[in-house]
Order: sequence, then structure tokens, then C-alpha cells
Amino acid sequence: MTEVQNDSGQAPETAPAAAPRGGTEVSEEVIEKIAGTAARSVPGVADLGGDVARFFNSVLDKVGLDEVGDAGRGVSAEVKGTSATIKIVLVIEAGHVVQEVTEAVRAKVIEAVEKYGLTVAEVNVKVDDIELNNPPAAGA
Repeated sequence: MTEVQNDSGQAPETAPAAAPRGGTEVSEEVIEKIAGTAARSVPGVADLGGDVARFFNSVLDKVGLDEVGDAGRGVSAEVKGTSATIKIVLVIEAGHVVQEVTEAVRAKVIEAVEKYGLTVAEVNVKVDDIELNNPPAAGA
């Protein structure tokens, strides 16, 4: 509401604020990209996506389409109005505590998405795999 001073010098009156002239909708793909970027930045996250998604991504990499599908891979979002529910499938690096990584992912995703003015109802994280970086054996 906006205050308006009347000509008689009396106490200001309250004028109605201008009504919105349209709405804003944020697509699920946008939320998926934001959440995916945030999740990848967490230490201990090796990759996003389940086995099948990672397989197809490796095939795309080999044929020179390495950027196709990466942004939202492993993330799905459902947006209702200004509220989002997000599911993330990830691969953790060996040696990291699952609970610590998933809580950090959850916190980072919520922070990132809410910076864009949306509310995050929940973030569900599924650990699909673990990346074992075994050093090569001597003489191999």
C-alpha cells in the first residue's frame, strides 16, 4: 500500500497498490538446472544421475555431444506456483560419509533455488552409486 497525503493536511490515507498485470511461471527445467549446478558443487558428489542416464551421457560424450542433457541430468523437479519439490540422484565419491554429502546437497540446493524467489518444499536425495577411484596397480 502507498501512503497518499490529502490536500487538507490531515493524516495520510492509504491508496491501494497497483494490481499485478500478469504472472510469472518458472519451468521445471530451470529449477532442475539450478539444482543440478548446486548439487555438483558439493564436495563428495562425483556425478549426477542413475546408471542409465550416465551410460547415455558417456555415449553422447564419445560422439561429441558432451553438453547435451548434462545440465538437468539426475535432477527432476515439480513446480506448483512458487513452490518446488526436487529429487536428485547422485553418485558419491568413495571415502565420503553419505549422510554428510546428502545433507550438504540438500542445503546447497535449497539455498540456490530460493535465491531465485521460489520456495523449496522438499529435496529428496537418492545415492545411486559410489565412485571408486582405485589407483592403478604398480607395473600396470
